[in-house]
Amino acid sequence: MKQCVKRSLRSLKPVLLLLMFLYICYCYCPPGNRLAVIHPSAFDPLWSLEALDLSENQLTALNNKWFTKLGALQKLNLLNNPYSCLGSPPVFQGLIRLRKLALGGPALTELKKGDLSGVTQLEELTVHANNLTRYESGTLAAIWPLGHVSLSLHEPFLTNIALASTVLRDVSYPETPITLEDLHLAGNLFIQPIEEMAKRRVRHMTFRNLSLSDGSIVNLLVALNGSPLASLSVYGATLMGHGRWEKANWTDHKNIDEFFVKNAVVLDVFQFVSFLQLKFLLHYPRKVSLINSKVFVMPCDTSRLLVNLQYLDMSDNLLTDMTVEETLCNGDGSLKDLRVLNISGNALKSLSTMSRLVQRLYKLTHLDISRTDYSSMPQQCSWPSTLRHLNISGAKLITITPCLPTTVQVLDLSYNDLKAFTLALPDLLELYLSGNKFLRLPPGWLFPNLQTLTIQSNTLNMFGRSDLQSFGRLQNLQSGQNKFVCSCDFVAFFQSGLKEGGDVHLTDGEESYVCDSPLYLQGQQVGQVHLSIAECHRVLFVSVSCVIALFVGTVVCVLLWRLHAFWYLKMMCAWLKAKRGSRRRHQLRDDVSSEALLSYDAFVSYSERDASWVENFLVPDEDSINPSYSYRPLNLCLHKRDFLPGQWIVDNIMSAMERSRRTVFILSENFVQSDWCRYELDFSHFWLFDGQSGKDAAILILLEPLSKDDVPKRFCKLRKLMSSTTYLEWPQEEERRGEFWRSLRSALRVEDD
Repeated sequence: MKQCVKRSLRSLKPVLLLLMFLYICYCYCPPGNRLAVIHPSAFDPLWSLEALDLSENQLTALNNKWFTKLGALQKLNLLNNPYSCLGSPPVFQGLIRLRKLALGGPALTELKKGDLSGVTQLEELTVHANNLTRYESGTLAAIWPLGHVSLSLHEPFLTNIALASTVLRDVSYPETPITLEDLHLAGNLFIQPIEEMAKRRVRHMTFRNLSLSDGSIVNLLVALNGSPLASLSVYGATLMGHGRWEKANWTDHKNIDEFFVKNAVVLDVFQFVSFLQLKFLLHYPRKVSLINSKVFVMPCDTSRLLVNLQYLDMSDNLLTDMTVEETLCNGDGSLKDLRVLNISGNALKSLSTMSRLVQRLYKLTHLDISRTDYSSMPQQCSWPSTLRHLNISGAKLITITPCLPTTVQVLDLSYNDLKAFTLALPDLLELYLSGNKFLRLPPGWLFPNLQTLTIQSNTLNMFGRSDLQSFGRLQNLQSGQNKFVCSCDFVAFFQSGLKEGGDVHLTDGEESYVCDSPLYLQGQQVGQVHLSIAECHRVLFVSVSCVIALFVGTVVCVLLWRLHAFWYLKMMCAWLKAKRGSRRRHQLRDDVSSEALLSYDAFVSYSERDASWVENFLVPDEDSINPSYSYRPLNLCLHKRDFLPGQWIVDNIMSAMERSRRTVFILSENFVQSDWCRYELDFSHFWLFDGQSGKDAAILILLEPLSKDDVPKRFCKLRKLMSSTTYLEWPQEEERRGEFWRSLRSALRVEDD
């Protein structure tokens, strides 16, 4: 037991240490993570850690013991901490799987050989060394292969040209993209380091947060003269000149394939000259991107200089329908090789104008006119037959018309106001309809070759197997984040036909499919809903329930019939009804003595089949004056003679019992077979025993031998009386009958006159 506890504690140790570290980082450190001290073994339990970010803290020194157990670490960020050097011994020794490393900050002043020992290859290296004063040649050169390098080397580092050139020389390789951040170029400053990069035949160069004058641009073009630079990208450029760059028109930049400019600002835009003198730059690139730079027009003459242009991106600018006409030379086909055109995020309003302008771009395959102001679609449009990808998402379209090109293979109409799609597009492979108002999936027969459908964030209620089968070749579906009605059919189809695998795959995750109704299921994932049989198969459930109820009812009825429960219920109801009727008679007895109301000596209960015995023996001998006897005759109540005609028989029985001193039961097989005899017997049990509280209120006369065991069990009252009451037997010998009559009179307690 102790060993098990020790092993459990040992396994929990890494978790506890991790929680401790997180507690230190997030509880004892105010916002901004001003972490200044880390215990040497703080990361030891995190042997499987792959990413560690310690940036923006107050670490004045790096400790190699932090990383000794992090053999699986792949990404490490140490930016913007106040350490001046990386320290010794090498802190990265043993990080053989490290692929992304970011180091440096405003306090870093020294980089020496061996500082990066252990780092053999990187996909990405970021170094902030703006205040670097000492750098040993070859410090960064030991890293190979090197995927991408990002350097922040602005003032005062740039003043040391030799130092900057040495650093750039160590990281410059033909296939290694280099990004230089936070540069302010004026005059000849930093031209020599650029020349060093050009000599190393760097092919991909990026500038971030760059400010330039006309002179610095000319010097940059001269420095790159004849270099194999293929792509030049600028993110965040501030142009302080007027575009006077023609002094560099003698330079050779035929290897330039791509110009990319984003977030550029021209300080004196109204004095900025035309690009017509820049044929030496514009004649070669095949890809030009000018994004979010407040461009309102590119003159047609400038467009015609881009003779090799295949890709043009002027998104998020100030273009209008009129200025786009100028940019595309009024659709005269000047950009004859253009294949991709992106003018999204501009104030365009006429879709017919756009289709006319691109009609003669016979090689155009991709057109992105998303995030525009298109609110309607004309009935007819002319598009190049080569167009395969069309993006009109984020507009204000309400309906779809035959304006759409029938040759399109990828169509994006997301985030419009569409409610239906009724246009047949036989070549369509991918359709994106997210963010609209569709209530159901579009008809699949319109898209016989469709493979991918995205229809998220609509008002879709449900879909079924037939809806998906109508598409024919649909493979990928994204329809989450809709207002699903979790009906039985939809839930069953989702859980069996989609969730458990099928021809169509949900590529947006099961958690995106949430019930919107009914209310008690709202918010639950469709894949986790469990509906009862009563909800899903109501007709079957009702039918089965009725059959079961009928069967149970039949069985119960049979049992009740066998146990004669119905007879008892009838008797009970009749007795209760008669007793309620007799309350009035009880009220009349309040002022009259009970003896005055007793009209009969006995009420005789007998079977009709035994009437001959009653009439021939009982009545002649007891109900008349017999001179051989010295006592008065009995006054008997017989139903044939004394029941009132037209009155309910139960009331007659109750009245007869109330007005009789005793009740005489003539027992025989015929009595047992008579229902009315049973009524009278049970009435006497409830009425006489409860009302007169005497066991001798009932007198039993057996006409024939009849034991308690011969009486059926349903005659429980009779069996009880036979067990607890002495009964008289009618003698077959005539000489014994006198004794029988005396016993009967004695039982009735009739006094002599």
